[in-house]
Amino acid sequence: MVAALLADLFESHRAHLLSVAYRLTGSAGDAEDAVQESWLRLAGTHQSEIEDLRGWLTTVVSRICLDRLRSAAVRRETYVGQWLPEPVVTGTNPSTMPDPLEAVVRKQECSLAALVVLESLTPPQRVAFVLHDGLSVPFDEIAEILGISVEAARQLAVRARKSVAQAPPPVPDVEHATAVRNFVAALSAGDIAAITAALHPDSVIIGDANGTTSTAINVIAGADKVARFLLGLMRKYGMDGSAEPTLEFEFATVNGQLGLVVYRVGPGYGRLDGPPRVIGFAVRDGLVWGTYDLANPEKLSHVRLG
Repeated sequence: MVAALLADLFESHRAHLLSVAYRLTGSAGDAEDAVQESWLRLAGTHQSEIEDLRGWLTTVVSRICLDRLRSAAVRRETYVGQWLPEPVVTGTNPSTMPDPLEAVVRKQECSLAALVVLESLTPPQRVAFVLHDGLSVPFDEIAEILGISVEAARQLAVRARKSVAQAPPPVPDVEHATAVRNFVAALSAGDIAAITAALHPDSVIIGDANGTTSTAINVIAGADKVARFLLGLMRKYGMDGSAEPTLEFEFATVNGQLGLVVYRVGPGYGRLDGPPRVIGFAVRDGLVWGTYDLANPEKLSHVRLG
């Protein structure tokens, strides 16, 4: 009876914990693992030691995620190219069995553009910013999690806040979808002028493949450069009509807003096995500003749209 009650109490906080863990790690898999580990720690802790269950679980998840962030920072030292967050991808139509993270990523702070900026922070900066600015956790508690002074924790949040301010402000779903569809239509037509016109003048493309396939190794900036690079990829994979295509795409929801899922296809256009490629977008002033080309299979193995 007590175990069942504890499980129910924990489930009432699961969405919150997933949101915290995903913002901290940028990984759907790590977020789910961190939340599960927090449950195991809760089950092994005497309840008399816990005054505020939500606060206790938030602290536990934050510490678990800090360890995972530090491990990720080590992996990045040998990573080929850019590092992007792991996307949460769902179909454009509501699922009868929704992904538990689906509701989480519909929050503005979990948009792909927002998470990309968080990836530029150090692990301590990310923890300080997410916990304080996102969850109003006091700096004395953050300092305890990080093992530093209160003033040092406050300074970490200040520096993180300056970086996060560079992210494009979120736009309504309709505005985002219109800009993305216009851009994809121009890209499909292979019209370089139309593609450039659908891109924000300050647009960027960031690719993440860890050397497994063709994408942008470095960040490409400027509408003309982005347009020419993407058109080159279209031609490489026969998606411009010049040859039998080896890739095809469909619209999907990427972190709560319209994006693309790209599949490998064989002769006769049959889809081949293996994780797809995911492309997310950020929109500014009604035009596509950020294009995020996620092509590392390790970060996409969980994507299944049928």
